Amino acid sequence: MITLSTLIDQATTLSLSGVKQSLLFQNETTQYHSLPFEERLFHLFEAEINQREDKRIKRMLSIAKLKDKNASLDQIEYLPSRGLDKSVILSLSTCEYINKNQNILITGATGVGKSFLAQAFARQAIFSGYRTKYYRITSLLQEIKMARLEGSYTKILAKISKFKLLILDDFGVSPLKGDEINDLFEIIEDRTFTGSIIITAQLPIKEWYAYLGNETIADAMMDRLIHTAHKIELKGDSMRKILANN
Repeated sequence: MITLSTLIDQATTLSLSGVKQSLLFQNETTQYHSLPFEERLFHLFEAEINQREDKRIKRMLSIAKLKDKNASLDQIEYLPSRGLDKSVILSLSTCEYINKNQNILITGATGVGKSFLAQAFARQAIFSGYRTKYYRITSLLQEIKMARLEGSYTKILAKISKFKLLILDDFGVSPLKGDEINDLFEIIEDRTFTGSIIITAQLPIKEWYAYLGNETIADAMMDRLIHTAHKIELKGDSMRKILANN
């Protein structure tokens, strides 16, 4: 005779923890007892699919290393002073820009919410199934520098290239030194036509060229970044100040 215990053991053997939990729930919930076999089976499969999806999202969020664990598009404040177009955000929330290998460039003063918005887009991308990684640019360049010293430069570039969306936070905060401009160009060049980048910067885009310094690399980098990029300029007071006063 097939018992609940037998079914639980089989679900465990097959690593179907979602099915296992749903079986236990159905057994304890009388409303399921009168449902047709097909409907109860549907709920078992649905539970397994949902649990696997939850695990996938948690794993991808862990890998992404987002600094703000709670950033999401539904928390955005569309204050008139911010100059933020809700229709643009809703359009980008579909992640079609990632399918088209387009970039998003977010600029504005300190505290206006650039990093929050970039990470909200990152979370949306993860929930939509895209491998995503967050870096502060200084940390990324330091990691690449260490990889050079350890002889794993090619390996780290290959690792970064596997992410469909790359968040580069705080562009232009400190001067680029030595090989850093070349390393940054390698990252951007490698993603042309194969992935998307979201960059946040205090510097207006028109000042990026001068910041990069190297005329040849600046021309090439800016061409790859700006071509078909979505530009968002955040305005207004610091969001930290606004939220503290509410």
